[in-house]
Amino acid sequence: MASESIALEVHKGPLQVVYEWLGTADHKKIGLMYIVYSLLFLVIVGIEAILMRIQLAHAESTFLSPQVFNKLFTLHGTTGVFFVAMPILFGFGNYLVPLMVGARDMAFPRLNAFSFWMTSFGGLFLYGSVFGGAGLSQIGNAPDFGWFAYAPLTSPAFSPGHAADFWNISILLAGVGSIGAAVNMVATVISMRCPGMTMSRMPLFAWMNLVMGGLILVTISPLTAAQLMLLGDRFVGSHFFDVAAGGAPIMWMHFFWIFGHPEVYVLIIPCFGFVSEIVPVFSRKAMFGYPAMVAASVGIAFVSLGVWAHHMFTVGMPSYGNAFFVLTTMLVAVPTGIKIFNWLATLWGGKIRFATPMLFCAGFLFQFLIAGLTGVMLATAPFDWHLSASYFVVAHFHYVIIGGILFTIFAAFYYWYPKMTGRMLNETMGKWHFWIFVLGFHLTFDFMHIPGLMGMPRRVYTYPADRGWQTWNEISSIGAIFQTIGILIFVYNVVASFVAGKEAGNDPWDAWTLEWATTSPPPEYNFAAIPAVHSRRPLWDIKHPDDPDWKYE
Repeated sequence: MASESIALEVHKGPLQVVYEWLGTADHKKIGLMYIVYSLLFLVIVGIEAILMRIQLAHAESTFLSPQVFNKLFTLHGTTGVFFVAMPILFGFGNYLVPLMVGARDMAFPRLNAFSFWMTSFGGLFLYGSVFGGAGLSQIGNAPDFGWFAYAPLTSPAFSPGHAADFWNISILLAGVGSIGAAVNMVATVISMRCPGMTMSRMPLFAWMNLVMGGLILVTISPLTAAQLMLLGDRFVGSHFFDVAAGGAPIMWMHFFWIFGHPEVYVLIIPCFGFVSEIVPVFSRKAMFGYPAMVAASVGIAFVSLGVWAHHMFTVGMPSYGNAFFVLTTMLVAVPTGIKIFNWLATLWGGKIRFATPMLFCAGFLFQFLIAGLTGVMLATAPFDWHLSASYFVVAHFHYVIIGGILFTIFAAFYYWYPKMTGRMLNETMGKWHFWIFVLGFHLTFDFMHIPGLMGMPRRVYTYPADRGWQTWNEISSIGAIFQTIGILIFVYNVVASFVAGKEAGNDPWDAWTLEWATTSPPPEYNFAAIPAVHSRRPLWDIKHPDDPDWKYE
């Protein structure tokens, strides 16, 4: 019977394989679908960015029309946040958290599948707008009001077609998927841990996903409420954001940024988890200050709920309101600083091995520090007043999103790709990817701060030749080309290694968490027997029975 079942497994037809993936409730397959889906949209986001950088490389350029440029930066921002960053983090969380806590699957497997498909339909619905209206040359009926969709730009008067509806419904669908994923993540971490894995023994990546899930449950609701109000304004004649009828456009800003700024932490906190798992392994030291790292993560999530209006210093809030949001924004730097010092303390005195995952973590540590410093600068209301709508803010934001989040996602790919596929990514190509991409990143976003300080507004499709901005924009556009080359190397590495990469074995990094205790890739049931743990480094205990971690707890 065993040989027959193996034969059936081997001889599945293409349609059977497709059906198996489309109908799966296995957390690992769903995680991989999230990741592949996000990578496809990452390519689209990169194409949109290159087109915009070509347009901005020279003053008074006519490469793109203003209408197309507006649609591109709206699609770029919306896709990058909702259909690249969030799904890829859900993907890694889906794949790794049950393995790390010693579970068979997520707490609610069918809800997990439903959440993925809702998120994926959201992205497809958004890009369905590209194929209508004015045609592909004008990017169809795509939205053109920015990823933040400020009122009254989304009103029927300023968006008379269905562009705003495509945007609104796509984000509503993705929001439903995000809430389902968050419920599942919280329930899995709370209730599915294996014997012996107390909250104080959980891997930090599991902790970070628990915090992320809690933040999503709190912050998606205000955005959904605002979107329902917008649907009412557009379809049933309500006037929530219509000044002429007694509405308040500024109310949209409050609702959006109550979601929008904690969303940055929804994205970055799981990335802190990546770094907290990778740095100790490549330093050959246990994580320094585990309780402080957990407390700092919870502190960041809590404080992040009270900083949203630092995006609104220029809207005319009273001085005490400005002062409150200045203080809360600066307060975020305290737990963030604790994390950076703990990572550095883990590195200090360690036997550091600069494999590709560690290189990307090192790039993250440097770049996220700079992003934090420019964030503190923008937290100062008079400074923010001057630069609020400038390219300085664009540079700061991308320092967080790319210099922080994308660098750690690359680190996670190089670290966990062997577990997911059973094959190693090529180290030489990985190092080429890192150095070319880091060069491109700094060329683009270091020099983007300068025209921002010189007064270049964000969201402009061109600029006069006499402002002194062209040289800096040329450098930024050259940097975007280097980033594109780095991404292409990465994509080639992923595909080529999947086909013919070196076999990884179960534990190629000599790591310490439970996902490395099973095969690469893991079987559908994850573990032959549910493991029992006695410390924060269960594989260390197995590999070093004479000196287990639990002796020092």
